[in-house]
Amino acid sequence: MSVSMIAMWVSLIGMALLIIAIGLIYLSRYKLKGLLSGIVATLAYICFIIGSIIIFYIVFSGPTR
Repeated sequence: MSVSMIAMWVSLIGMALLIIAIGLIYLSRYKLKGLLSGIVATLAYICFIIGSIIIFYIVFSGPTR
């Protein structure tokens, strides 16, 4: 598999993590209460941070051949 294809799959994983974070934040704020809400929110923020780092790396690593 070429470097460009690997970068594409990694960026798709990053975008998926950001979408999962959106859903988990919504779930924790509006549907859950108590300790479970805090656990889900923590998981959402972890997904957000990892997804953001991945996207930041892919965007600033430049074009691949």
